[in-house]
Amino acid sequence: MAKARAIVKRLKAVRNIRKITRTMELIATARFKKAMDRASEAAAYTRKISEIVADLSRAELAFGHPLLTAHPEEKHSILLVITSNRGLCGAFNANLIREARRRIEELEHGGRGAVELHLVGKKGITYFKFAKRAAASQRIDIGDKPRPEHADQLVAPLVARFETGALDAVEVVFAQFRSAVSTPPTTLRILPVAPPRAGGGGQGRRAAVNYILKPSAEAILASLLPLYVRNQVYRALVETAAAEHGARRTAMKNATDNAGEMLDLLQRTYNRARQAQITQEIAEIVGGAEALKG
Repeated sequence: MAKARAIVKRLKAVRNIRKITRTMELIATARFKKAMDRASEAAAYTRKISEIVADLSRAELAFGHPLLTAHPEEKHSILLVITSNRGLCGAFNANLIREARRRIEELEHGGRGAVELHLVGKKGITYFKFAKRAAASQRIDIGDKPRPEHADQLVAPLVARFETGALDAVEVVFAQFRSAVSTPPTTLRILPVAPPRAGGGGQGRRAAVNYILKPSAEAILASLLPLYVRNQVYRALVETAAAEHGARRTAMKNATDNAGEMLDLLQRTYNRARQAQITQEIAEIVGGAEALKG
């Protein structure tokens, strides 16, 4: 009887856990839809501003803006690592941290000097604190609803330092949102700015656009490039947020399914234990009756 009672307690515990994981799956699904909409909007804006930057930075219009100028020797690089504040999303954060570690080792072993680390998200902060890796800045207030203002706060000081020559390169580690099931960790270089190809990524060169430029291409590009860099960081924030919710939805669905399978197994085990107990009681009753007859 003790075994049956233990199984009943486990059944109750697993049912409670399944309710929690099912609820978290539903919440993640609702948040994932909103985050995916933000990522889609950011992608549309990114495409358009990339087209304009590509056209204005053509050879006949390009000029020596500091954000377009690559430094001959990269001795001071910055790596901005974006992770989530919460867990229960499978290997999502572990993959981002692994990508950040790979890039840090690649930069430092390549003779480019020490890498300055900037962290967004509790999971990345906790890991690098455990690894005793100092971080120049930490942000945990952005969460899963980033705004353009957050991207501006992150990138504006870096742009100013790059323009003065205080640093040589800035890269971002984030989860690139390709689809609901494909969010690979990615490293994106945002400074110096590499003008996007006017052809739109191999789809064939777009027809030439005849702009009327006032006051000049240089002035417009000087205003547009910081905005382009900020948009790259904002894109990384919103895509990582969407990828986080997608990963959490998948993880909670798997947990709910596993809990259901465990319930089936425990229920069968309980039925067998109960059946054995009933059989034993019947055998004891029959044996007692036979003893009374004798």
